[in-house]
This record gives sequence, structure tokens and C-alpha cells, in this order.
Amino acid sequence: MTAETAATGRKPVMSDVARLAGVSHQTVSRVLNGSPHVKEATRDRVLQAIHELDYRPNSAARALVTNRSQTLGVVSFDTTLYGPASMLHGIEQAARGHDYFVSIVSVRTLDAHSIQQAVDRLRDQAVEGVLVIAPQNSAPGSLAGLGGDLPVVAVGSGPSGSVPAVAVDNEAGARAVTRHLLDLGHRTVHHLAGPAGWLDSQARLAGWRAVLDESGAAVPEVLTGDWSARSGYELGLRLAADPSVTAVFCANDHMALGLLRALNEAGISVPGDISVAGFDDIPEASYFTPPLTTVRQDFGALGRRGLELLVDRIEAGPESARQPHALIPPELVPRGSTAAPGR
Repeated sequence: MTAETAATGRKPVMSDVARLAGVSHQTVSRVLNGSPHVKEATRDRVLQAIHELDYRPNSAARALVTNRSQTLGVVSFDTTLYGPASMLHGIEQAARGHDYFVSIVSVRTLDAHSIQQAVDRLRDQAVEGVLVIAPQNSAPGSLAGLGGDLPVVAVGSGPSGSVPAVAVDNEAGARAVTRHLLDLGHRTVHHLAGPAGWLDSQARLAGWRAVLDESGAAVPEVLTGDWSARSGYELGLRLAADPSVTAVFCANDHMALGLLRALNEAGISVPGDISVAGFDDIPEASYFTPPLTTVRQDFGALGRRGLELLVDRIEAGPESARQPHALIPPELVPRGSTAAPGR
């Protein structure tokens, strides 16, 4: 900050940067907007002046000049769950890397009315496009015709919807973990599924069932939880009472945690008596007892790909009829909770 701005208490403006760097106002503007038509030595002087003055560009003024707000909207759902919360974090990180601001609106349900209200609020903030975290079955239909000429991309939604979408390949992840358990020598694999209204639940269930069918293995009764450790524990008490169970694939790590407690209380060894695997690779998964075999989702890649799809839509304009979809491959992470059958 210069002596002048310090004395008056006012915030530095672009002309202060230009004066300190010994350049024109237009040159500072070119540097701020990433123009390639600025000499490197000049750019360095401007950036140094910006640092010394602690100058912050006026985003509202820039928007008036460029007709670009550099702001993206995000419609978020139930951010207390690990998956949606991690998707939101990945989007925020990716947006920062592309010099976009993010404005977030949370909704309780992913019905068409709630999503449209959220998008209308974001439109009032002059966002250039919207990412919708859409992991429930109701979402693809609710996104149809959403936004009008405002570009919209769904994150965590399957490719069957009416807007561009990016998601983790949940079916491939479920296939990998089920195959892993069969390859260890288990005759079949039981499944603790997530709630029926979730796209992730359906895809993981489909992947599990497909591998059992392809292998000629028996398909046990599906037990359905609600993503919580409590539901994993309660369903785990039923599995603990069944002596035929040797391997269980849980649709997420929190239900696997509940299952581990139920098995421990029943005196059942993991993986000595029953192998347990999850999905998500939450930060605590490697500290479970035993460390949990699981499927890792790359939420950073998910956020980056979703943002790229949205930016492509913004730059292509509303006349673009392309509906690209992307699936992010997951990664099987074997740990100590799975082994060859011991009973």
C-alpha cells in the first residue's frame, strides 16, 4: 500500500498499480485479464505492484466492462454426506484453478421445482453457468429444460439425463470389488446396498449383480441401508447370524464401519471369518480395524471434468446441441479387511 492510500485509508485502485509499476492503466488491465500481448518483464513489474499494494480487482466493475461475471453457480444437495460434500469441494478447487468464483445454493430435495428455484436465484447473481450435484434418481428428469439459455452440467448423475453429466463409474467400481472378493476364493458375495432412490446405489448394485451372474455365483438377498453406519450395524447383526456369509460388499464405507462393529460384537473375525469391503475410501477408511478394502473415487477429477464441461458449454454458446457425458474411473484399494475365506 502506498503512503497516499495508507494516509487516506482508501483501497488501492488500478491507477495506483499502474503508477507504481510505471505502466499505463490499459497494461494493468491486460495483465489482469491474462493477455499474451504483454512483455514478461512488464508483467512481472505489474504483478509485483499488485502484491505490494495488496490490490484486489473490482469484480463488479470488471463484469460491467467485459460482460463476464467469472462466477459459476452450484446447486448442492445434502452436503453432510461424504460423496456430495466431496464433489462440492472438487468443484470449488477446480473453479479456483480456472479463475472462477463459485456461488452455492443448497436444496433439500432434487425435484424440478426446487432445482428451478435454485437456478433462478443463481441467475439473479449473473452466474455464467450452473453445476448441479445430482446423485438421486429424480435428478435427470428434473434437469430437463433447466436453465433455458444458461449452460447447465450435472455432477454425480448418470449419462441418461438431458444435460451434460459427469460421474464416477460406480458400476465399474462395484464390479472390481466384487471380482476381488471372488478371486480370493469366496463362493459368493453378500451386498449391503444404499437407498433405492440414489443413482450410486443402483449402479453399485448392478455391478455387483453382473459379476455374480457372469461367474455363475449365487446371488444372495440384497439388504438395503441408508448410507449410515447405524444401518450398516443393524443389517450387520442379521449377517452375523448367517453362518453361510463369508464376504460382504457394502455400498459405502460408513455402512461398512457399522458392519465391522456388528461382526466384532458377535465374535466374528474380519477377515478371518468374513471379508468386508466398502466404497468411497473416506479419509478414515485406512484407520478402521482392520483397515478397510474399498473403492476410491477421484472427486478432484470429477470436479475438474464437470467444470471443463461447463466451461465448454459457456464458450460454445447456447446454440450448442452437444450433450457430452463423462465417466471417471474409480480405483480398487485392497487393505486388510479382505482375505481368502476362513470358514
